[in-house]
Amino acid sequence: MSRIGKQPIPLPDGVIAALSGRLLNVRGKRGELSVNLHPAIGVIERDRTLIVSVEHSEDKNERALWGLFRNLIRNMVEGVTTGYKKSLELVGVGYKVSVSGSTVNLSVGFSHPVSITLPPGVTASVEKNILTLEGNDKQLVGEMAASIRRIRKPEPYKGKGIKYVGEVLRRKAGKAAKAVGK
Repeated sequence: MSRIGKQPIPLPDGVIAALSGRLLNVRGKRGELSVNLHPAIGVIERDRTLIVSVEHSEDKNERALWGLFRNLIRNMVEGVTTGYKKSLELVGVGYKVSVSGSTVNLSVGFSHPVSITLPPGVTASVEKNILTLEGNDKQLVGEMAASIRRIRKPEPYKGKGIKYVGEVLRRKAGKAAKAVGK
């Protein structure tokens, strides 16, 4: 049995889950999310909780899908109730970020500004040099944060670049520090 998959998912007040065919829709105060279920996955609502099951619990692949879909559904329930947030910090002299509508404009040391259009469902806000992405879909918010970070990864010598807030970077000693150590 899957240790993760067999755990029930409680539905908070105001959250409605509806299964139509292989499509599971979850609606809450922040919006609506849906996922296409694998044919081996079954979902039952009982006493304001969702229970995820599989046809053959002894099959290794189905057990993996069991835990995966249980967590995908739990992330959807949490997304429509509280939402998700990722914060990125720009470190470097002259590094700036601005948001206009659904476009994020970055000035991160290139000869040109970099513009990124956010997908529907993700919003951005800026405070000083910290960019905060918010949305209901955990996967979408995380992917957008990763694609923005990929533009200018933090480098290990000076620490310049775009990093997650709270991310710990391993710094390297430069050539001058190595020469002194000899």
